Amino acid sequence: MAELSLAERAAAVGFDLGWRSGRALDTRPARAIFDGVADLSWRRGGAGVDRLRANLRRVVGSELDDSDLDALTRRALRSYARYFREVFWMPTVRPEVVAGRTRMSGWSHLEDVRASGRGVICALPHTGNWDAAAVAYLARFGPPLTVVAERLRPESLYQRFQVYRESLGMVVLPLTGGDRPPAGLLAATLRSGGTICLLCERDLGSRGVPVSFFGETITVPPGPALLALQTGAALIPSVAGFAGDDWNLHFSPEVVLDGPDAPKRLRDKVTHVMQGVVDQFAVGIAAAPQDWHMMQRLWQQHHEPASTISWLR
Repeated sequence: MAELSLAERAAAVGFDLGWRSGRALDTRPARAIFDGVADLSWRRGGAGVDRLRANLRRVVGSELDDSDLDALTRRALRSYARYFREVFWMPTVRPEVVAGRTRMSGWSHLEDVRASGRGVICALPHTGNWDAAAVAYLARFGPPLTVVAERLRPESLYQRFQVYRESLGMVVLPLTGGDRPPAGLLAATLRSGGTICLLCERDLGSRGVPVSFFGETITVPPGPALLALQTGAALIPSVAGFAGDDWNLHFSPEVVLDGPDAPKRLRDKVTHVMQGVVDQFAVGIAAAPQDWHMMQRLWQQHHEPASTISWLR
């Protein structure tokens, strides 16, 4: 295994300190500190901040001038810092408190599916606090809720995230390095009527399918569409966000897998389905772009490096 970089070691130490701080992070001074760190990152700039700003420009187009875009980028960094602050705080609070402060809309789409006994695939972008969204989902619909987690470095940090999410009630499968590939386990969960959550507007592999996102092409993982087609589960785009000091979570209607306009070839069908997913993502992100925490390159013609903390999501 490659030696840990200085940034990876610092991240492990910082996260350990954060989790030890726990309840103290839901205070006014803690919020001010995390806002201050975000503001410092905004002033210093760098590859990650530049990438976030460029991604937000894609979302808002030319309707904002440069100074307003800078202000939006600053708010987005504060939103991202809030996510991390809440990661450290949430294990100290009762799940019903989080659920009670989450405004959930479109939940009838899930109720209809679950009443029929079908599995559910909640496809999400990197917005808001999706851990809080999972807690709210579990409070309303109950377990099981299975998620796939990116393998972080160092391994101790990945393990801490796994323990954290399991403490919130999730079943966590590693994207890589597990005893079995996650696809088969996810399919079994769906066939038994369970729910899985997949973050999927960023392609971590080399098998992504091309879709149009805010007017340009990106590649996204085919997994959500493939699992829906293979198991008959409902594929429901879901967007989490912040609402003041609370949270919100919106469920869109399930994406139609087969119809008169659906392609016949499997790859074309998967691409068609994933286009339907990201179309709903775009609606949610455009409504609250400051809560989209995307500091990596998405659009194919850009090649800036990701930030040093972006891999933590």
